[in-house]
Amino acid sequence: MNGIHISKREDLPKKRETVIRILAVILSIVCAGLVIWILGYNPIRVFPSMISGALGTEIRLQQTILKAIPLIVTSLGILVAFKMKFWNIGGEGQIIMGALAASYVALNMDGLPKGILLSLMALAAMIAGGLWAFIPAFFKAKMGVNETIFTLMLNYIAIKYVTYLQYGPWKSPESQGFPKVATFSDNAVLPKLFGIHIGWLIALLLVVIVYIFINHTKKGFEISVVGESRETARYAGMNIATIILIAMFISGGLCGLTGMIQASAVEKTLSANLSGGYGFTAIITAWLARLNAIAVLFVCIAFAILLQGGAYIQISMQIPAAVADMMQGIILFFVLGSEFFLQYKVNLAGSFRKAKEVA
Repeated sequence: MNGIHISKREDLPKKRETVIRILAVILSIVCAGLVIWILGYNPIRVFPSMISGALGTEIRLQQTILKAIPLIVTSLGILVAFKMKFWNIGGEGQIIMGALAASYVALNMDGLPKGILLSLMALAAMIAGGLWAFIPAFFKAKMGVNETIFTLMLNYIAIKYVTYLQYGPWKSPESQGFPKVATFSDNAVLPKLFGIHIGWLIALLLVVIVYIFINHTKKGFEISVVGESRETARYAGMNIATIILIAMFISGGLCGLTGMIQASAVEKTLSANLSGGYGFTAIITAWLARLNAIAVLFVCIAFAILLQGGAYIQISMQIPAAVADMMQGIILFFVLGSEFFLQYKVNLAGSFRKAKEVA
């Protein structure tokens, strides 16, 4: 057969997989460096500044960790859905709805002891996020509705509803006309450990829990089987509709917990911008981690370093935000592109043979 032939790899040696990943990183840095040089900046200064901006001081390191926390928790939620090949693009909305539920508890039950209040906020956030994800899961399981569009559209409903609350019923009388929800009391704010809110500890625990759930429990096994082959799952007597509903409730619940963490520890109030794009970014990090909970931890930390480093060079070197974003995009392009070559092999022999015959 002439032309480019693409086929699925059956088994790629671990050593070769490592080489491809390293080459992707090296090429991404070289390409990004060339773009920076063409734009008139010195890449030899820019890249070390990015690392220094993310890890150079205690404050910068804390900022990097603060970016990694919501990314890790959300990525774990996305992972559960993607493991089942349910394309949950609704992380943003689930984060927002989780924050909304947590904020309701924080604003109306602030007289409770801190531990009980925070627990109720987390529970409410997970239920709200889970229910928001349950809606498209129900229609997918019962009617076969496309989940990608459904979950995406629900994002905008959640964001606009919280915007309405900010400008209307929940607007604080003390905000002097500014559309702002009242600030949480100290009881509703997550405590700190080693100078950073305990969201980092929650994220680490969730990494372990999700890893065990996916790899060592019956329900996790069922989710994986449904993702690999629905026909196999059906033949094995699994209730696919129920598995979809449960998996999506867990997925949305984890995203909702991100909302509670951000509302309680970072914003200390409810805001329509609270999700910060983490619901979309988590799609990338979950894929880069190849839907492995342990790998999610390291990928999200690396991504947080990239985000914090990019923000730092904008200030320290007066590099426009567009250039920093473009650098991040180039690096992601190469790293994500390497995933293609890890899963598929490209055979150009047919093309070369055809060219030789024509010559």
